[in-house]
Amino acid sequence: MTASEQKLQSPVQFIKTVGPKRGALMEKSGLRTVRDLLFCFPTRYLDRSTLLTSTQAVQYVLSGYEGEITIIGKVIGIEKKQVRGRARGNEILIVNMRDEKGFFEMIWFQGAKYFEDRFEAGQIYAVSAKPTFSKYGNLQFAHPDFDRITEDESKHFFSTGKIIPFYRIPKDLRNSNIGDLSFRKIVTFALDEYLQYIEESLPEEIVKKHNLLSLSETVRIMHYPNSKDEIELAKRRLKFEELFFLEILVAMRKNNYKLKIKGHSMQVQSSLVKDFLSVLPFELTNAQKNVLHEIRTDMIHGEPMNRLLQGDVGSGKTIVALIAMLIAIDSGYQAAFMAPTEILADQHARSINKMLEPFLEKFPQYKIKTALVIGGQGKSKRNTELDSIARSGANIIIGTHALFEGQVVFNKLGLVVIDEQHRFGVIQRARLIQKGEAPDCLVMSATPIPRTLSMTLYGDLDVSIINEMPKNRIPIRTDLRGEQRLPLIYKFIHDKVKEGYQAFVVYPLVEESEKLELKAAQQHYDELSTTFLKDMRVGLLHGRMKWQQKEEVMNRFAAKEFDVLIATTVIEVGIDIPNANIMVINDAHHFGLSQLHQLRGRVGRGTQQSYCILVAPDETAAASAKIKDNIEYLAPALLEKYKASIRLQTMVKYLDGFKVAEVDLKLRGPGDIFGTKQSGYPEFKYADITEDGVLLVEAKNEAFDIIRKDEKLSLPEHKLLAKNLLEHYSENLKYAKIA
Repeated sequence: MTASEQKLQSPVQFIKTVGPKRGALMEKSGLRTVRDLLFCFPTRYLDRSTLLTSTQAVQYVLSGYEGEITIIGKVIGIEKKQVRGRARGNEILIVNMRDEKGFFEMIWFQGAKYFEDRFEAGQIYAVSAKPTFSKYGNLQFAHPDFDRITEDESKHFFSTGKIIPFYRIPKDLRNSNIGDLSFRKIVTFALDEYLQYIEESLPEEIVKKHNLLSLSETVRIMHYPNSKDEIELAKRRLKFEELFFLEILVAMRKNNYKLKIKGHSMQVQSSLVKDFLSVLPFELTNAQKNVLHEIRTDMIHGEPMNRLLQGDVGSGKTIVALIAMLIAIDSGYQAAFMAPTEILADQHARSINKMLEPFLEKFPQYKIKTALVIGGQGKSKRNTELDSIARSGANIIIGTHALFEGQVVFNKLGLVVIDEQHRFGVIQRARLIQKGEAPDCLVMSATPIPRTLSMTLYGDLDVSIINEMPKNRIPIRTDLRGEQRLPLIYKFIHDKVKEGYQAFVVYPLVEESEKLELKAAQQHYDELSTTFLKDMRVGLLHGRMKWQQKEEVMNRFAAKEFDVLIATTVIEVGIDIPNANIMVINDAHHFGLSQLHQLRGRVGRGTQQSYCILVAPDETAAASAKIKDNIEYLAPALLEKYKASIRLQTMVKYLDGFKVAEVDLKLRGPGDIFGTKQSGYPEFKYADITEDGVLLVEAKNEAFDIIRKDEKLSLPEHKLLAKNLLEHYSENLKYAKIA
C-alpha cells in the first residue's frame, strides 16, 4: 500500500469537525475511512447559480416563468394557521422572510410542527422553489428546499450562486445534528486535506484516449461542480471505469474458458445426425440451420464451446439442443440437459423421447438411451438411472439441479445444455460443467436478452439467435379486457371449446405462501367449475402439487380429458400442449413482462388461430388504453406511475420477445430481470446500460483489446489495472474461469 493509499485509509474521525463520537456514527453508516467519504457522492444537485432578489423574483412570476429560483432572506416571523375545513390539528406553517429588496414567505401545508422547529427569527436561509403569489398577493414559495447559512457563508462555497450537492444522510447522523450543511462542511474539509492523495485507477493512456477526467478531478467535481456540464463529464468517467472493469472480467472469463481449458474435438463417427433429420416430420427453419452450423463448428474445434442460444418462445430451441446432443453422442460422449423445474425436466424427457422414437424404430443400430434425474424419484428408480449414467448405458441425461449432486457420476460427459439458464446461478452452472473434463456448454434462454445486456452479462459467450418461427405458425392475437368483460370471455371459451379448442385460465400468486396458493387455486377452481364453466371439463394445476401430480394433470390435459385448465404460474415455462390455443391471464397487472410473455408462449403452437386475453381491473384497462400509442415515449417521471399499463400495452403491441425485453429492461433494470447477483459480476452503481450503450461498446472494445494483448495484465502499462482488480474486484475474479 502506497503512502497516499494509507492516507485515504485514515479513519473518518480525523477529518476536521468529526472526532471520535461522530466518527463512530459515520462508521456505523458505512463511512469508515476518508476514502469512503470522498467516494460517497451526492444523490442529487440543486442548481442555485441564478440568485435573485425578491423584486426580481416578482418580475419572474409576472413574466410567466415556471422554473425554480433561489433567493436569500432572513426570518422575520413564524406563524401557524388552522385552515377551515381541515381536520383539527392540521395546520399550515408560514415563515415570513425579507431580503434587502422586499418580503416573501415560505409555506408548508403539511408537517407544520416538524418545520416550525427548524426556524428562528434572525436566521438566514437560501430558499429554492418555484415562485408564486399567495391569495393576498405575497411572493410565496411552497414546500421549498432550504439551507441555513451565516452572513459569511452566504459568500462561501457552501451556499448560493453554485450547484449545491445533496447527500443521502443516514438517520443516525441526522439525529446527531449532522444535517446537509454540516455534512457538506465535513466533505469540504476532507477534500481540502485529502484530495491530493487520490491516485489514478486507470492507465494514463486510457484516460487520454477516451477523453476522461482524472479520478481526483472527478471526485472534486462530483462534490462541488461549477456547471451541469461538469457533472456529466465526471459521471462519464465513473461510468466508463465501472463498465471497463466489468468488461475486463468478462474478457478474462472468455479468455480463460476458450484458451486456458483444453476442450474436446468432436469427431463425428457416422451419419447419425443426417439419419435423424431424415425422419423429422418437419423441415428445420433457416435460422435453426444457421444456428446448428455455428454449434457444430464450435464442437469440432479443440477449444470448449461456450455458447448462448437465444430464441423466442416456441422458436424451436429444444430440437436444436437435441441435434447438438446427437453430435456429441456420435462422437462418443454423453450429453446432459438441465432444466429449472421437475415438471419441465420431465416434459423435456418426454418430448425428446417422442422425437427419438420414430428415429430409433427406423435406425435401431443407434444405441441412444435417455435417463431422468429429478427430485422426488423413488430410490430404486434413482439408483437404476445413476448406474446407467455411470456405465454410459444412458447417453442423454435430463434433469434439474439434481444433476450436479455428488452421487451423479458421468462416464464421459462431453456436452452440457442448460435451459432457461438465467434461473441458475453461476456456481450451479459451474458444478454441472465440472462433472466432465471441459465439456462443451450450450446455454439457452427463451427470455430474449437486449443487446446491451448480453454484451455485459453474457459477453464471454458466443451468441446464436433463432429469429424465425416455424412455418405455418399463425401470430397469436393479444387483447386487453377489463374485469367486467369476464362473462363474455368465458362465453368465448365456451364457443371455442365447441370448435375443439382448449384453454388455460391463469391466476397470479400474489403472496408467497403455500397455504394461500393452494387455497386461492382451489377457490378459483371451485368458483368457475360451478358457475361460468360448470358444463365443461375443468382441471386444476398449481405449484404445491408434487411433480408426479402435475405430470398427471398435464398428460390428461394433453389427452383432451379437460377442456379448461385452471392454473397458477407453474405453467409459465416450457409446457407444450399444441391444442391449447386460448390463454386467459387474470389480474394481468400483477405479472411482470417476462412472465406475461412466457405465459403467452404456452399457446400458438398449433395451426389454429390462438388468443391471449389479458384481464385487469377496469380502471387499469382504461388507463392502459389512454397510453397505448405512447408507451415508448413516456417521460421517465411517468414510468413508475404507468408501469402496469405500459406492461399490458407492450404485450398487446408486440409479439417479438426482443421488443418486449427492451421495454422490460427500461422499466426494471438489468439486475431485476436477469439476476446479475448470480452472474459473478459486480452490480452497477453509476452506469445505466439502457442509456449508456455507446459508452459500453467503447469500454468493451478497450477491455477486450487489452486482454487479447496481455491476458495476465503483466505488462508494465497494465500493472495498475491488475492492482485495481485485486483491490476492488477480488470477489468477482474467482468467477473468471466459470462459463
